[in-house]
Amino acid sequence: MTQHPTGSSNDEQAPSRKTTVAVVGAGMSGLIAARALQRQGLDVLVLESADRTGGRMMADTSALGSRFDLGGQWIGHGHHRFSALAAELGTTVFPMHTPKRPTVVRHGRTLSAVSPSTLLASAALVVWQIRAKRGAPKRWNSTTVQEWLNSLPSAGARRLLEVLVEVSTTADLERFSMDAFAKMIGYQGGLSTMLSTNGGAQESLIVEGAGTLTDRIAAELGPRVLTGSRVTSISRDGHGVVLRSPTALVRASKAIVSVPPPAAAAIAFDPPHPAGRHRLEQNTYMGSVYKAVAVYRQPFWRSTTDAEFMFLDHPGFAVFDTSPPGGPGHLCVLVGGREARELDGLDEAGRRRAILGPVAAAIGSPEILRPASWHEKSWHLDEHAIGGYSALPTAGNPEGAFPFPSDPIGDIHWAGTETASEHAGYIEGAIESGERAAREVIQALRHTTAAVIRSQ
Repeated sequence: MTQHPTGSSNDEQAPSRKTTVAVVGAGMSGLIAARALQRQGLDVLVLESADRTGGRMMADTSALGSRFDLGGQWIGHGHHRFSALAAELGTTVFPMHTPKRPTVVRHGRTLSAVSPSTLLASAALVVWQIRAKRGAPKRWNSTTVQEWLNSLPSAGARRLLEVLVEVSTTADLERFSMDAFAKMIGYQGGLSTMLSTNGGAQESLIVEGAGTLTDRIAAELGPRVLTGSRVTSISRDGHGVVLRSPTALVRASKAIVSVPPPAAAAIAFDPPHPAGRHRLEQNTYMGSVYKAVAVYRQPFWRSTTDAEFMFLDHPGFAVFDTSPPGGPGHLCVLVGGREARELDGLDEAGRRRAILGPVAAAIGSPEILRPASWHEKSWHLDEHAIGGYSALPTAGNPEGAFPFPSDPIGDIHWAGTETASEHAGYIEGAIESGERAAREVIQALRHTTAAVIRSQ
């Protein structure tokens, strides 16, 4: 999905192709745009740098034959485009098994909902919610989340909020401003929407895996999708666009760039972007996230407890019971921000122990240590995605608040979940942005055709 420059000699030797619309990136937004254009009878070509499609979505199969997601997966409350697409493509949606609130564990002990640390953290969440509605003070643009948290008198409250923000945003708290966080909360409709399972952003799942949707859309597009085709440059010449990659030199009337700004920054654009677009690419970065899924023959823990946790020791992480109806048992683990990168220093066995050890102790079953299969992915180490869940603003800069600007620049249009008018950062937002970009291109092509006819 991410684009990086390569030597020009390969570009010069690549075969030349023509198409009406070239799409950069075969994630959900790019594939949705390409499918919409193709269904309108337009010639489309999708260029994807990775050897697979899906972008930040990726489904796989466990040793027991069940499907799971190592990338984006949740259908949130009100994500009607995502739900409709899942139904259209013949997949099965189910509500996630979830308690009223997760169990919070620190130093091997469960934190009570009325402990001083929990109450102070709850008070801080109320402050954030109010500021998100009323507007953040100016000083918050240069105040990082970590600096704000360091002012709290309770180490327990501070740690709870650190893990909460890292897992929910994947941000580096030393780089993420309070202003940006408050704007994100306001845009997403409040902290309860962002953090909740039932009625929130993590409400439902797909038995076949959300990544199955991008697989099926790519299959529908067939040879119109070129994987292993890293776009290195895009030039505009008044007659359309020229995209260069090691596998093809593509001439098109229009281009849709669906990769996020930090990835698009590695593409050479000629002529250069306007200043605002350039700043957006330079002043945003991809979040860091590690995801793991442990698979068991059955969700045996449900006979005694719910397996939704937030662990506050290092590494701090969240656990969700994402088991499909009837089994097998799936435990999904998320580690965000700096702590996701700290896991990179361990081998697979070390990471597995660091995660499953605390879970086994909290559930009270050594069986947790023996999954039928174990799957993991560090998205910040993926050279094509370069991180997840979304692009984030760097503290002290005004660029990067949702939704990202998407005004066309000549014949170049922009998609990607970050540009969605609602639910940016989620799969729902990716679908919306792909649909919007396709409509823009169709309208622009019709306008151009009408102008040519009038001139004749």
